[in-house]
Amino acid sequence: MSNPEEQHSASQATPAPQGSAGGQPMQPSGPAVAARKGRGRMVDLDPSGQVGQKEPDRANRQYLNYAFYKLDPAFRRLPQAEREEIKAEFQAAVQGWTEGAPAEKGLIQRTYSLVGVRGDVDFMLWRIAFDPAEFQGAQARLNRTRLMGYLTQPYNYLSMQKRSQYVVRIEGSGHGLEMLPGKGKYLFIYPFIKTRAWYDLTPYSRQGMMDEHIYASEPFKGVRINTSYSYGIDDQEFVVAFDSDYPQEFVDLVHRLRYTEASNYTLQDTPMFTCIRKDVADILNDLA
Repeated sequence: MSNPEEQHSASQATPAPQGSAGGQPMQPSGPAVAARKGRGRMVDLDPSGQVGQKEPDRANRQYLNYAFYKLDPAFRRLPQAEREEIKAEFQAAVQGWTEGAPAEKGLIQRTYSLVGVRGDVDFMLWRIAFDPAEFQGAQARLNRTRLMGYLTQPYNYLSMQKRSQYVVRIEGSGHGLEMLPGKGKYLFIYPFIKTRAWYDLTPYSRQGMMDEHIYASEPFKGVRINTSYSYGIDDQEFVVAFDSDYPQEFVDLVHRLRYTEASNYTLQDTPMFTCIRKDVADILNDLA
């Protein structure tokens, strides 16, 4: 599967001039060198921060919550009028989280159906905020609805945005300053964990593999990646979400990346979710 640390958007790949905390030019390696000369890649020679004693970064960042829900079939046996009333209540609770919220909270919500494309979940709410406590407030709203009595939450991922150490900057790619979520009809999501051997590699070795990985991805201009980091706040290391209008292009991209060297260092990249963007009313109609 795709290596999330590339922070790559094939649709808008326009890196800025060179400059990074590492301060050292990247050593050429792999097939990407000629095609990417002058593209602004730098090697971070101190990724752990131990040598330079890097200060903690307390800048405001976006947190992400991917909340998946599954409906109990018992709900469908309720009288239709009661179902419609319960659905309307739930829709108002979902939409109420962002409606009227102050702009400084940075609340963003995207809604997706997985009915018919995944057996263990039915829909997903993608939430973004500057404070992870906001996700508690969002879920508390839902917990007070009658529909939550018929819903379980098989998966729930928490992550955070930050810059990639392998790409200095790519315009519009969700590089840690501002997310551009939910642009495509489809969203492909998976949690990601690297092998411990990946962290034992030299910085130049990792950078060379990532250059190959990014180079292999560049033709797939209909796919946008949003990488987020979960170190210390959830079980996985990353959550990766690919926006696209073209599922066939994403399938071909994943297949191509299987042949890159970096894929040898993937420990886990499942479960994989294919989410179809819909508004809340349509999602609820898919359910019952």
